[in-house]
Amino acid sequence: MKVGIVGAGTMGAGIAQVCAMAGHHVILFDVNSEALNKASVAIEKNLDKGISIGKITEEVKSKALALIENTNNLNELKVDLVIEAIVERLDVKTKLFQDLAEINGPKTVLATNTSSIPITQISAAIPHPERVVGIHFFNPAHIMKLVEVVSGAHTSPEIAKFAFDFVKEIKKTPIMAKDSPGFIVNRVARHYYVEGLKILEENVASHSDIDELLQSSGFKMGPFKLMDLIGVETNFSVTESMYNLFYQDSKFRPSRIQKQKVDAGHHGRKSGKGFYTYA
Repeated sequence: MKVGIVGAGTMGAGIAQVCAMAGHHVILFDVNSEALNKASVAIEKNLDKGISIGKITEEVKSKALALIENTNNLNELKVDLVIEAIVERLDVKTKLFQDLAEINGPKTVLATNTSSIPITQISAAIPHPERVVGIHFFNPAHIMKLVEVVSGAHTSPEIAKFAFDFVKEIKKTPIMAKDSPGFIVNRVARHYYVEGLKILEENVASHSDIDELLQSSGFKMGPFKLMDLIGVETNFSVTESMYNLFYQDSKFRPSRIQKQKVDAGHHGRKSGKGFYTYA
């Protein structure tokens, strides 16, 4: 099967990698050539790490890399399945799917990796909206097993089953989720970040102390280390989206401290600085 991945950021690169490792021909699209180059480097680095710990072989790496094709020409995304992993904005995702619908026939499945936007809102303005579905990976996509498969009001049962089976085929663990802001995981996890940020805002403890406390309680990563890994600006965008989708419910209120980090370009590990500083 030919799979198109839109967005060559951290998520898009990881999704491209797992699809290629499952034997699919992958076309990775981004308007930014530099982002495509960085994605190629990141994918090769991930595969090398897999070899070093005995998870994969050199042959697996070579076959996977041979199946990934980079492009910054959207017209080349004539595929069986599209998975978009772009900015968390309804207008941008809708415009992308409208453009892809013109390039592809009605049988091309249009999947969104959105973390919070209801699938029904995305599919509403798309021709043949029954083929729009949520396939939501978690970061880092090449490691995390769980994937949410989300059906909107328009999504056909056949497309939902196709997405569910596809996720199993690429050796991930799919769960079916209903269409609501944040779905399952992000709705539960949002308060892990939001409450941590509120404690920081109120000067109850430093971000490093909060992380240390939660890690000593059994969490693998504290909220601030996790935000740095995901991307501070990405995490903020999801919180802002959910805050608005829940009609400004105060429990989802975005943090001023996090917004300041975003404005400063302190996006976490990928920028070299977030809540922590990285070499």
